[in-house]
Amino acid sequence: MRTVRQLIYRDVFWSVFFVAVAFMSLFFFIDFVDEVERVGKNGYTLLFAAAAALMEQPGHVYELFPIAVLIGTIYSMARLAQSSEYTILRTAGLGPTRALGLLGVIGIIFAVLTFAVGEYVAPHSEQKVALLKSRFGMGLAIGATGAWLKDHQQHPEGTRSITVNVRGIGTQGELEDVRIFEVDEAGRLVRSIVAGRAVVARERGVHEWMLANAEETVWVPGAASAPPHIVERKVAQLAWPTSLDAKVVAAAVLPIQSMGAIDLYRYSTHLAEEEQASQRYRQLFWKRVLYPFTCLVMVALALPFAYLNARSGGVSVKVFGGVMLGISFILLNNVVGHLGLLHDWTPWMAASVPSLVYLLLSMSAFTWLVRYR
Repeated sequence: MRTVRQLIYRDVFWSVFFVAVAFMSLFFFIDFVDEVERVGKNGYTLLFAAAAALMEQPGHVYELFPIAVLIGTIYSMARLAQSSEYTILRTAGLGPTRALGLLGVIGIIFAVLTFAVGEYVAPHSEQKVALLKSRFGMGLAIGATGAWLKDHQQHPEGTRSITVNVRGIGTQGELEDVRIFEVDEAGRLVRSIVAGRAVVARERGVHEWMLANAEETVWVPGAASAPPHIVERKVAQLAWPTSLDAKVVAAAVLPIQSMGAIDLYRYSTHLAEEEQASQRYRQLFWKRVLYPFTCLVMVALALPFAYLNARSGGVSVKVFGGVMLGISFILLNNVVGHLGLLHDWTPWMAASVPSLVYLLLSMSAFTWLVRYR
């Protein structure tokens, strides 16, 4: 059994590796060509373009690795069946349950690898790409209205509701065009701050934003001896204490691809606490958690191809069928994700339905082939 395990593992691992390398080579070329269009602007050289394209590859690895697992495993199983090696293994005692168990172990290994890339490597590389481009004047513009964050602070007069607007990220990773609005419990605007730049820091155990070139406006209510009035001041540096730490701010202003499962959970919890819409981030969190297990579904989809005889088509035909299965899975996954957002489905259900459907399909095909073929 050890020899059989080594044979199948080695064959599947190498097949998946070469398919993944082929995918990454293709996407590196596409990303590099896209980056070349920006070469020459603000000192952006060909070397930086190649570095940016290279740092975008972990994200592609995370997204496409389950498809590479499907195609590579189908190729391996189809080749073993074509050369009658798999028939010999079945004759030697490799039953369907044991074969499924062997591929299940491979699927778990690939799932752990996918989770590690998606949780640690890809988010870090996406952040580096965003900050690299911002250094050369390609600052991150965050939509037409910027990113909006909410916070609450306790004051002697009561709870203040804070709304923060950030328009983009500068060349050094600082926040640009920051606007802060404070509203009291009665819904009256009591303070506003406009700053050209802001740096998120942590001083003496308290989160602070260091605002540069700040303009502060305070609406002072009238008293018995004084009418209401407005106090304005301009300062070069202003420290603004807040509970919005660097990770929450980064989640709001950086591309969503740069967020791992932990960051998505933290940010969705923050949105829920501030009574903001969090459905999108909760669904993405569950996709991050459950997507690596798609590798198990992919190896289960590939196993029935080992039970097809040579008259069912050559290796190339079976690989083409695997490519079509992978494309259909991506389409179904995206469609269910959008429908889940539109109809407010339970996030973990919307994230798991495509994998469950294809797992049921693979097990049905596997059972039918084993029983009737």
